[in-house]
Amino acid sequence: MSGWAGRLLPGLDPADTTRIESLPVQTLPRGARLFGPGARPQAFAIVLSGRIEVSLTGPSGREILLYAVEPGQSCIQTTLGLLGDEPYSGDAICATEVRLVLLPAALFHALMARAEPFRGFVFRALAVRMADMTALLERVAFTRVEARLAEALLALAQDGTVEATHAELAARIGSAREVVSRRLEAMTRRGLVATDRGRVVVRDTAALTRLSLAV
Repeated sequence: MSGWAGRLLPGLDPADTTRIESLPVQTLPRGARLFGPGARPQAFAIVLSGRIEVSLTGPSGREILLYAVEPGQSCIQTTLGLLGDEPYSGDAICATEVRLVLLPAALFHALMARAEPFRGFVFRALAVRMADMTALLERVAFTRVEARLAEALLALAQDGTVEATHAELAARIGSAREVVSRRLEAMTRRGLVATDRGRVVVRDTAALTRLSLAV
């Protein structure tokens, strides 16, 4: 993708731009795992296309989706790991086919030290991601499960259909699979949705929208 670094990092020294763009572009299939708990970051990923989802699994096996990384965004766990030499605590899985470039740790640290445009990109992306994480904590702590589930269904629906298991929905909203199953059953009885294996069909968008706004 010629010129992508110049567009993503305007103002970067031409030599650094060329150095970054000379790195190989990797294509990863959907379902590929980029990192897992305990591993230490070896490179800084720049996503060119696709979506990577980063989740955290507790001792009980309960999973929560922390955030997604799409083009122009950053992985907070990688950034903090590289800056603070800390291991990963979450899992990163490709939700779609992903095209990315991996900046080796040595190049990342060199650019952070000498290149203000790169440093600004990293810290701006980090600030946005921290704001997203705070918003996630607020939703999990202060918003009812029904509202979070309704919001997720509306966001994920494609032509009125959500292709996701109860466990995947639970991870997205920070709840348990059993809780999501019960809430979906209640929504089905009210005519808001219809469920099938790995699929939820939205029947009443207006009612789900009202439910998503309930605190």
